[in-house]
Amino acid sequence: MDSELLATCSALGYLEGAEYHREPDCLESVKDLIRFLRHEDETRDVRQQLGAAQILQNDLLPILVQYPQDRALFDAVVRLMVNLTQPALLCFGKVPADAGSRHHFLQVGSYLQAYKEAFASEKVFGVLSEKLYDLLQLDWEQRQEEDALLIERILLLVRNVLHVPPDPSEQQLVDGDATVHDRVLWALHLSGMDDLLKFLASAQAEQQWALHVLEIISLMFRDQSPQDLAVLGQSQAGAEHREDTRELQSLRQRELAEKRTRALQRPYRHSRFGGSYVLQGLKAIGDRDVVFHGGLHKLKSYSHDLGKEPRRVPRRRQAAPEAELRHRSARNVRLFLRRFCQDFLEGCYNRLMLLVKDHLVRERAQQHDETYYLWACAFFMAFNRHRGFRPELVSETVGVRAFQFMERNLTTYYEMALVDKKEAVTWARRMHLALKAYQELLLTLQEMDRSPEPAVRDSSQVIKSNIFYVLEYRELFLALFRRLDEAQHPRSFLRDLVETAHLFLRLLQRFCRARSSLVVQSKRVRRKKQPRAPAAAAPQPPSAEELQGLWAGLAPQLQACLQGEVPLPEDLVPFDAASETPVEEQRAEALLRIQGCLRDARVPQALRLLRAARDVWPEGDVFGPPSAGPSEETQLLQDILFAPLPQHAPPEPEEPEEEEEEEEEEEEATVQVSEKEFNFLDYLKRFACPPVVRALVLVLRGYPHNSARTNHCAARLLHRLARDLRMEPLLFQLSLFALFHRLLQDPAAGAHQELVALARFVLGKFFALAATNKKAFVELLFWKSPAAAREMTEGYGSLREGEGAARSRAPPWTPQEEQELRELYWKYKEVEGLDVAGAILAQLPAPGRSRRHLVKHLVHLGLIGSARELPRLRKGTRIVLWTQEQEEELARLFEEFRGSDDVLGRILQHLTARRSRARVVDKLLALGLVATRAELYKRHRRKGQGPVPGAAAALVQDPSEDGDSEEEEEDEEDEAPMEGAEEGGGQGLAQRLHQEGLAGPLRWLQSCLRRTAGDREEDGTSHPVPLVPLSEENEDAMENRSFQALLRGLGLRPPESEQETFWRIPAALTPRQLRRAAASITPLGPDPLGSPQELPEPPQCPQDPDPASPQPLDSESEEPDPSPVQPHTKRQRDLDSEDEASGGSSLALVGGFMGAPLVPAPLGWVLSPFPAPFRPSAARRG
Repeated sequence: MDSELLATCSALGYLEGAEYHREPDCLESVKDLIRFLRHEDETRDVRQQLGAAQILQNDLLPILVQYPQDRALFDAVVRLMVNLTQPALLCFGKVPADAGSRHHFLQVGSYLQAYKEAFASEKVFGVLSEKLYDLLQLDWEQRQEEDALLIERILLLVRNVLHVPPDPSEQQLVDGDATVHDRVLWALHLSGMDDLLKFLASAQAEQQWALHVLEIISLMFRDQSPQDLAVLGQSQAGAEHREDTRELQSLRQRELAEKRTRALQRPYRHSRFGGSYVLQGLKAIGDRDVVFHGGLHKLKSYSHDLGKEPRRVPRRRQAAPEAELRHRSARNVRLFLRRFCQDFLEGCYNRLMLLVKDHLVRERAQQHDETYYLWACAFFMAFNRHRGFRPELVSETVGVRAFQFMERNLTTYYEMALVDKKEAVTWARRMHLALKAYQELLLTLQEMDRSPEPAVRDSSQVIKSNIFYVLEYRELFLALFRRLDEAQHPRSFLRDLVETAHLFLRLLQRFCRARSSLVVQSKRVRRKKQPRAPAAAAPQPPSAEELQGLWAGLAPQLQACLQGEVPLPEDLVPFDAASETPVEEQRAEALLRIQGCLRDARVPQALRLLRAARDVWPEGDVFGPPSAGPSEETQLLQDILFAPLPQHAPPEPEEPEEEEEEEEEEEEATVQVSEKEFNFLDYLKRFACPPVVRALVLVLRGYPHNSARTNHCAARLLHRLARDLRMEPLLFQLSLFALFHRLLQDPAAGAHQELVALARFVLGKFFALAATNKKAFVELLFWKSPAAAREMTEGYGSLREGEGAARSRAPPWTPQEEQELRELYWKYKEVEGLDVAGAILAQLPAPGRSRRHLVKHLVHLGLIGSARELPRLRKGTRIVLWTQEQEEELARLFEEFRGSDDVLGRILQHLTARRSRARVVDKLLALGLVATRAELYKRHRRKGQGPVPGAAAALVQDPSEDGDSEEEEEDEEDEAPMEGAEEGGGQGLAQRLHQEGLAGPLRWLQSCLRRTAGDREEDGTSHPVPLVPLSEENEDAMENRSFQALLRGLGLRPPESEQETFWRIPAALTPRQLRRAAASITPLGPDPLGSPQELPEPPQCPQDPDPASPQPLDSESEEPDPSPVQPHTKRQRDLDSEDEASGGSSLALVGGFMGAPLVPAPLGWVLSPFPAPFRPSAARRG
């Protein structure tokens, strides 16, 4: 023991004989012990040391008994004992899993059992009862707060002592011996504490102690049976004698039968050689018959499993243990408890249960306190029923509201057991309590039907009419049977479930017989599937005349908005920084939104969006210059209105995978409540399912140990299924037949005549069916549904379409269709890149089949292992591999169009199998037809033709590229950052950031790009490199929107997930591209936002051609200039060549932000950085 703790315990006092002498500082020492307990560690070391020193037995209890007049010392001692005796589960929170903590847990439990034995003293409970009596004599105005605390602590102390679990050694005591718990109860009774508890339960002024009293009463009757207590008295001797006689007779019959069997097995003469025999028809490991060494009397016990180690059952699948074992207490204790029950029912039950129910409903109780209420209902209602039924004594807990409360708690525990897997066993125990209470309610209704008073019988009919009318009460037992888990629920729960279900069915059947018709509530869940909206066709753009008329109507509104007469909305934002959409696509989206507002006659919104977009994207004057006036804004809005902007294509509905096809359509579930006429046989058919039959067989496996009531209920339920429903094949199961065999061979089978009659009935029906159906013996291996049972008797395939468990919306498969399905599968199986399921579905002649039914039947036929083997092919990935013919076709097309201006475009137009640009380029490189990607660039002929004015011309896309833009977006995601870096300029945004004071972060970014380029040249490998800002200035710049836009334009990748924090330089960027990107962010001059024609001439490398000189027409000369400040990028040169090829009729495209091409998947169009037509001055010059 710790030295300080030892000194504190020594300062309490000492025991001399039967008298205890306290020390002067005894009170302070008790308070110090309380303080020590408050600061103990997780192993509860202080509690263990005090328990080992027996401080409670040797010091605290003598102080309590000899010094009750010292109020301060008495309060402190009671407070300390409440702390010491609290349950071990409260000390540790839960049962520890590790061995060390589990040892400490068990050690604390052993000390608690020693404390309980010390409390089995009349003197201790006498002092507590006298103190509690004195406190209860005080009126509420005289009672202080300290008095209320002391009352509560005394009740908690009694609760803690009664809560201590019994010692495992006491489980071996015979019935009638007094356990420690019995001695504590007897001491409690002699002290008069039981009378004080009844007073607290019935007094009007002591309502706040209702839950404490109910908890103490539940612990008092923990090991008791209400039936045994009720019959105790005059007929006790006869009842117990009959029960004991029945058990002894059963054991005697079994013993005599075993003796007769051994006598028959004994040979006539002694022989040391038992003999060897060949068992014909029973094969050994090989092909020969088994050779049996031993006497013939041992032949019946032979099995192939002899000598094998039993298979270990995993812990998670082991059967749940029983909660408590019943123990018959000493007779005097049971007599005292019986009198307590009678007095409690007559004077306290209804009032106490009303108060507790009120606390539970108003949520003024602690968590799970409703379990005490459920136990009290089950126990005292059973006692009242067996003692001599008096309905007025339990009227508070009999009624529709009581059924509703039980059903709600039972359903809650049932759902929590499914959700909270770790505490499933605890929830199962609470569910068992609720089931017992529900069973007692039904038994009480049954007793009310037998009452001689008409008013009681009428009340029972009213309650049953309300219960049977509601659907939830009828579906409760079906749900419990279907979700029964043997690893969570003990056998006692299963027995109570079978008895309660049998009682409910019997009450319901009698209630239906007493009426010609019964109308009940019916709920039907309607799931209205909302069909997918068909792909909407692209709306036709308005004609020029319609646009002219629309603009004429919008002009006055626009003038009013420009003059400030109409307020502009403030909640329109064209840019979303948190969106995953790139900045370039958001700029294109802003133009479409402005045009949409204009065509919908929402002029204020259009003007507000235009000005907001101008603030977000000032570079290039796409939305006008910053100093644009009303006339320029009017002209700009007119150009946007008349521009043929590509509208959003309706998104193609993406087909889900096979596993999610059940949820491919939105379902709108609505519960429709109606009424219908009840049919008992239709309701009984709901119990004709394998889970119910399996549960009944599981109960009957323990028929020797079950009560006669349990065996009767299980047999009656099986009889209802087999005889009333004429579904005998439901019981044709091998495990049930093995149970019947064991029953018929049991010497004590005479005590189970009902089970024997059921076994003979089922076996007779089976052998009669086996004479005509030779497959009946195979059917013994499976649990059967009603449809399978019907097929066994009427013939396989006798079910009409739409009947049985096999009913479905799709028509059944015929042998001819299955053969055709096999041929189609083998035909399309080896085709590369083909959607096999889609191709088969298109060739099937029979309509009404879905892809899901087709794949499921392929799995059923064994052609595929699972539905994952036939996934749906995504768009753009239908053809992945190249055949030899396709490679030869590609080489031929390359030689044919090698001298054309657009080699790649011509090849894509003439390819038989449609492929993306990226796939074709990769294949050309793999075949060695080209050395670099630059050889596939378009060749351009430059002329001095200026741009075509007009806003409409800036937004028209060349139709030659429209066909491949969408697929290029899908298949070149990994190349997008590289293209952006290759083609990006970024001078305007870099100059703007430089003017905003971000010159330092720009230099840091340049050094990172150049250093990464050098590292990749030296190593020869490329890996993503994170940009880690070490200074506060660089960190602030990384959070700047414009700086992030610059990073995106350079091809850098933002963080993709929560695990990434920094931007990264992709591995796809080559050292040359990184150096070009670093050079592109160098500030150019004082006017970066001007027109491209006003930019200074960039410095040129010696190997670069003069931009003013004419370019040759070969492919090598058309490689883009690596200069990052080149006025015309590759995309613009492409457009120039297209303008020339079309004779100047086609208009210039608007390129991507910072020079990078913008190809959004749904739009397929491109914006350029500095569109001259969108500048009002250029438009006026045009």
